[in-house]
Amino acid sequence: MSLRDRDLISIQQARELTARAAEAQKSFAKFSQTQVDAVVEACAAAALEASEQLARLAVEETGYGNVTDKMIKNEVGAVLVPRALRGMKTVGILREDTEKGIVEVASPVGVVAAIIPCTNPTSTAIYKILISVKAQNAIVASPHPSATRCICATVDVLARAAAKAGAPEGLIACMSETTLQGTQELMRQRAVGVILATGGTGLVRAAYSSGKPAYGVGPGNVPAFIERTADVRKAVADIIAGKTFDYGTICSSEQAIVAEEAVAEQALEECRRQGAYFLSPEEMQKLGAVLIDPVRHIPNAKFVGRPATRIAELAGFKVPPASRVLIARLQPDQVGREHPLSAEKLSPILAFFVVKDAAAGIELCQRLLTFGGAGHTCAVHSQNEAFIREFGAAVPAFRVCVNTPAVHGSVGFSTNLFPAMTLGCGAPGGNITSDNIGPQHLMNVKRIAWGSRPVGHRTISADQRMAGPAATTVSAPAAAGQAGPKPAAATKTSLTAAPPATSSTSAANALEAADRQLIAQVVERVMAQQGISRSEVASAPNPDAAESALPTPKEVAAAAAAAAFGGAAQPSLTPAPVPAPSSAPGSGRAQEGITGPKIAGFVSESDVRLAITRQEKIFIGPKSIVTPSARDLASAHDVLILAS
Repeated sequence: MSLRDRDLISIQQARELTARAAEAQKSFAKFSQTQVDAVVEACAAAALEASEQLARLAVEETGYGNVTDKMIKNEVGAVLVPRALRGMKTVGILREDTEKGIVEVASPVGVVAAIIPCTNPTSTAIYKILISVKAQNAIVASPHPSATRCICATVDVLARAAAKAGAPEGLIACMSETTLQGTQELMRQRAVGVILATGGTGLVRAAYSSGKPAYGVGPGNVPAFIERTADVRKAVADIIAGKTFDYGTICSSEQAIVAEEAVAEQALEECRRQGAYFLSPEEMQKLGAVLIDPVRHIPNAKFVGRPATRIAELAGFKVPPASRVLIARLQPDQVGREHPLSAEKLSPILAFFVVKDAAAGIELCQRLLTFGGAGHTCAVHSQNEAFIREFGAAVPAFRVCVNTPAVHGSVGFSTNLFPAMTLGCGAPGGNITSDNIGPQHLMNVKRIAWGSRPVGHRTISADQRMAGPAATTVSAPAAAGQAGPKPAAATKTSLTAAPPATSSTSAANALEAADRQLIAQVVERVMAQQGISRSEVASAPNPDAAESALPTPKEVAAAAAAAAFGGAAQPSLTPAPVPAPSSAPGSGRAQEGITGPKIAGFVSESDVRLAITRQEKIFIGPKSIVTPSARDLASAHDVLILAS
């Protein structure tokens, strides 16, 4: 079978599985919270029972990590995740705020496209299935090609358990033939509501550029700072436990020790005592030359998730059989691409830095994170509460693990963070969120909101609209009653100054006068600001003088908005009479018996429509203001004439 055939099979599989999942989700969306929770619990129980089998399969297929630690990771998904989900509302009404009058309702996204990595294949699959189903979604998994068998086996275990618990067939699915083209097709499917992308930087970028909402992760270059008040023995034990867990395959595992000078020697001695091997300059050079891919600047897959002794062999030197972790001593200025051992390594290799004081430690941790793990995770070991808070606020990481292994703390194993295998890095890491991803990220929230503040009403008939500014009935509801699902009925109070109009003509005249009074107030204010008296406008030899006193479109709009929204306070100015035009407000149409055309100072769309109806022209001058909508309409009907 050719590569092209595999691509076509993968693409077709993505389409078929997504279509089935979408249909299954429509049925699943009718399930109650109790029914959804029963499916989640059934899946979790099946995953726990198969934990060891799936861990062995993952190590056999990928060669990464070890069975014991992969079992623990599977159990994080199968035990800690469902424990965190119990009692969480994800179906129907989530919250009601009777004081504000808002009801929040859950709305599933539909189908989740889950990209599963090879470093943590089975545990990530368990976790993503549970949080997707909890949010009442279907899920289609796309495995990394080098971990297809173990990921498909994991999905099959949970899919069977879900079906036995009453879930629709096809709700949980996995692509068995995965290629780049097939994964891209999955992410583009219309039924896919969101993408959960765990993998390399290129894959995460592809997810973000797919046109679908996506949750991705960034790389982690996790520093662990040992401050002078730390319990150094425990700090070193925590760091080595985190770094050697599953041979460093979790991206939140420690990558560098940063020790304050006052405790540096003690930390070095503890590292030696607890199984660390310190590399010689020659060994550092050999390892650095092969550890990081020089083109893509990512860890060389040959070294990922391997024990320390095997890594040394691959690099061309030998270490004692009991060596748990390899440590390279670097200077604080040796951070960056030219120093590969300062980067994320995804294997039991640590850099070791010594800094003068706490301030220098914070600065170095900031540089390490900015270089290769912005927004991800860091650790601090200290007994100084004030310093811990200072450190946490200063470093560009969204998970700051205190006196615990970074890897165990970040995924919620040794802390009370939400248990997760997808850790957002926020804006610094190019991600949409800094959270540990959970069901709350895989559903939309619909808000039903009751009115709680009065809004004025303007009513304009079709005839009045064509005739330009016209009479309206302005009313505002009385203060609303108690907000909530059953707000008190609001009453309407007329705000119109004049008695109700008895005909459309009288109503139009009444509101035109009211509108003109409001505009006159704005004109009065503008004239006062510009030092123009009414007598100057009245005796102006040409229309330009009067035009300068006209309100700007923004001021007219502001005045109209103030009138519309319940009679907001108006400027306390005495209304001044505004010269009435012969035809319509603001128009400059030629009139019989008048020598020369009258120039319009301000032309609105209503003026143009009235001119079209009356088959008239509007004359404008260099200082005339014409709204964009008026200009467009006038151009189509040849209404505007520029007076010379």
